[in-house]
Amino acid sequence: MGQEQGSLNGYMLVGGWGDREIYNTQLLYFTCSSLSRDDRRLYMITDRGGSPNVMAKDLFTGEERILTDNGKGVLKSYVYFDGAFNQGLGKASVCLDDRKNVIYYIQDDKICAAGLDGDIRVLSSVPDGRMTAFTHVSSDGKRLCVPMTDGRCLDFDPETEGSGLDKRPVYNIDERIQKESLNSYLCVYDTETGELLFEKTIPGCWITHVQFHPLNPEVIMYNHEWPCRDCGIRRIWIYDHERDEICRVRSENLQITGKGVWPRRREDWVCHEMWSDDGRFIIYHGGYKDGPAMVGRYEPASGRYQEIALPEDYNAYGHFTMDHEGNLVCDGYFKYPQEIKKVRENSTDNGPDPHKKDGEYICKVIPDWEQGRLTWIPLCRHESDWLGQDAHPHPIYSHRGDRIFYNSRSGKTVNVYSVSARTPQQSGG
Repeated sequence: MGQEQGSLNGYMLVGGWGDREIYNTQLLYFTCSSLSRDDRRLYMITDRGGSPNVMAKDLFTGEERILTDNGKGVLKSYVYFDGAFNQGLGKASVCLDDRKNVIYYIQDDKICAAGLDGDIRVLSSVPDGRMTAFTHVSSDGKRLCVPMTDGRCLDFDPETEGSGLDKRPVYNIDERIQKESLNSYLCVYDTETGELLFEKTIPGCWITHVQFHPLNPEVIMYNHEWPCRDCGIRRIWIYDHERDEICRVRSENLQITGKGVWPRRREDWVCHEMWSDDGRFIIYHGGYKDGPAMVGRYEPASGRYQEIALPEDYNAYGHFTMDHEGNLVCDGYFKYPQEIKKVRENSTDNGPDPHKKDGEYICKVIPDWEQGRLTWIPLCRHESDWLGQDAHPHPIYSHRGDRIFYNSRSGKTVNVYSVSARTPQQSGG
């Protein structure tokens, strides 16, 4: 197993636990890269100085630059339920154009862009009465999609406010959206002029993840977050703006078509969708109703599904992301045979997923989709406590595919680590 430094067996790139300062640093969300296209700079969110801001670190020279100018804490939005209304940095809003080295983010009620030159531009404003979530920039850098939902979705009071780190509302958010006929909106802006190019209303939907098709910015994949029902078929959708058409990604199929193949049911849990580089496939993972966890892919052109069930004891929640060659990386699920896991307090941001948040390993995962096999290669322990969204490891590959970057909090702070993906010890799973 790869071992580089410390108990985490990974190399700490940015840490905030020292004699003078205690601060947290984390990667951007996995729907975009946190690395410049040449792998020279790593973009992160840090609360060094008290309030969260976006920092770029030159991995060659060690130089660090703060690109944003926020001193008002965290903006209330999806995942960050305890943030301030219309005030602070939207930690969920930051996305990177890794070719132009420009970040896009929401601060207070403004949609902004910032580059390495220190220039901050205000592109537009978030309309009154809306909540935002994870944004995405098109691969050509010309369009920014900002998902918004009627603000009533997160309109809670002391009786309906949750507890713990994230203060997730005690009511079912999606159920409120269904009962009160609330809407979400796909708002797409020109990244140069800030012009609103179009706004698509999606009724009865809570959108938190959006991703442009890698080759066609007219096509946007989006989600229904934490569906109160039918998660197996309601989670993932595609909107084709040119045709003004919406289509469902995962459909129900109750037939068992082969050994080790589980039926697709509406009661399944599906999550964390992403495009392959060429836009041919959508990768997702989740769990079968009354069955094991799984990872799958869907080919929109053919309508073909390929899903691979995980071993029954791979029951630790995790995320899958992909490199440019189709290899996966995962921060959960894997365990060694007869391994006895540490007893951990489970994460306070318990969602509808059926799995515990107690995974400990960063694994390179090589899929054989045609044969329905996964090869698991544990690289290191991340040992994150999973307490809150920021401590989710959310591993990503470098663009070269030679390193993996991830978050971890095994002590008092969330830090960013890196581990080699080149020559690991292999282990079947």
